[in-house]
Amino acid sequence: MVIADRSLKIVIVSQYYKPEHARIPVELARSLAERGHEVRVVTGYPNYPEGRLYPGYRQRLSHHESDGAVRVRRVPIVVSHSQNALARFANYVSFAVSSIGASRFAADADVVYVYATQMTASLAPCLWRATRGTPFVLHVQDLWPESVTGSSMVSGSLAKRVVNGCLRPWLGAVYRSSAAVIGTAPTMARMLLDRGVESQKVHTVLNWAEENGAQEQPRGRARSDSGGTGLSLVYAGNLGEFQDLDTVVRAGAKITGLEGFTLTIVGSGIAEEGLKSLARDLGATNVIFRGRVPHAGMDEIYAASDFQVVPLRDLEIFRGTIPSKFQGSLANGIPVITTVAGDVSTMVRTHEIGFASGPGDVDALAASFRSAYALSPASRRLMGERARAYYMTEMSRDAGVERIEEILRSTAKIRTKKVRH
Repeated sequence: MVIADRSLKIVIVSQYYKPEHARIPVELARSLAERGHEVRVVTGYPNYPEGRLYPGYRQRLSHHESDGAVRVRRVPIVVSHSQNALARFANYVSFAVSSIGASRFAADADVVYVYATQMTASLAPCLWRATRGTPFVLHVQDLWPESVTGSSMVSGSLAKRVVNGCLRPWLGAVYRSSAAVIGTAPTMARMLLDRGVESQKVHTVLNWAEENGAQEQPRGRARSDSGGTGLSLVYAGNLGEFQDLDTVVRAGAKITGLEGFTLTIVGSGIAEEGLKSLARDLGATNVIFRGRVPHAGMDEIYAASDFQVVPLRDLEIFRGTIPSKFQGSLANGIPVITTVAGDVSTMVRTHEIGFASGPGDVDALAASFRSAYALSPASRRLMGERARAYYMTEMSRDAGVERIEEILRSTAKIRTKKVRH
């Protein structure tokens, strides 16, 4: 089994890649290349999240570029980030079908890694598995069909049943074709087992955060005993239908008489205007809307935070979801206040890295806000130190890349055994 001692030829299939903000596939590709592997990426033309082609790019059937030692092949894609179901479906499927055109680019791969934000990205790897025996590892970021049927793209019970009925048999076939399936949280891994994925195929690897200097220089007001007065809570992310931000705004409006208490909401999205209107109606003058901040501006956001607020609606799939802002907060040594049921709340309570309440419970969330306000600066600092230590042990990039590399090696061994026999 010499394959364990040599470098691998790894193809990464991801609809998103730099210059789009696609941290996991980009950092995985670069890290695997640094470890001596030959890494190639099949991706689309950059257009996310605005749904517009990035400046300097023109769609062609084939476009090659380099990201350091990583070779990148771009394939055509229907550019859209619309809430219209047909437009979004065309966006997903066009990348899946166009990826088949990169078959020669992926021909001699030892193993394929699929970054499955959309499960449709697995189409070409399934074909390569069937025609060449090339194994693929499926890294599931969002569970389908729930991520589709639970969104605004699909409305009406009949449409949801039709989509669910079409997707589930196909998803079962994808899972059977895969050599390994990675879930991003323990509950997601258990849900994959419940859907018939063989136990020996299922792995859990927690996603990591942007780590540029985060561990060397902790951020946030709570990092010093002086810390400033009051309490600065920050939500930074998409203002969408799943984030349960109306609960956050209502809880913030309940906090009166606490000097220096502020709840800042950073970001934009389809729910933005409704949330602003709600805050006005409730007279929530302590709730501040900052709008969208460039990614580079997140240093300022972290520096202004005593706690980061991490909410999600009460849906079953979210019990196995760990929002990226959760890792980002912990990586920067900032404790969290969360309403995410399941794994996130369990981690927060078990490791004492913040406060947790149930999704949709305004009174309980307001109580968490008051508990955070009552902590001394020294207690906030210790909570932040525990948050960072937990991230470094369980969620860091090095830990995640190492685990994925082990899975890729093990998967490539399976192919070697079959070829040699």
